[in-house]
Amino acid sequence: MLQAGARQSAIARELNVNRSVIHTLWSHYQRDQNASRRRGSGHRRITTTADDRYLLQCARRRRTLTARQLGSQLSAAAGRPKSRQTMSRRLHEGGLFARRPVARVPLSPAYVRGCIGLVNIAVGHQSSGSTYSLRMSLDLTSR
Repeated sequence: MLQAGARQSAIARELNVNRSVIHTLWSHYQRDQNASRRRGSGHRRITTTADDRYLLQCARRRRTLTARQLGSQLSAAAGRPKSRQTMSRRLHEGGLFARRPVARVPLSPAYVRGCIGLVNIAVGHQSSGSTYSLRMSLDLTSR
């Protein structure tokens, strides 16, 4: 309509919008040769859909990696740094959860032997077979 020579005020009256809206759209059209809508407001998404797919693929391959380790791996691949919180959110969106590192206190062999001895005394079994099975269960729980 504007290209045909109509006035902005007449077009605004016809479309029932303010004249500034027509002016803004016409300016955008003249500058970009496109008057499509701008993207919505809000915080820009730091990861692309390809980044999200790569992150989920890495998380499924190596289930023991933490969010921080996955973030550093993705940063190395994509070339842009990503935070641990962003990685946790993207994993959650994909139906996975961030692994949390478990702080473990390593037990000394002498301490474990002492515990096994106490368990043997409490249970009343001194045979080597039961000691072996108790040692196995204690070793599994200490990890």
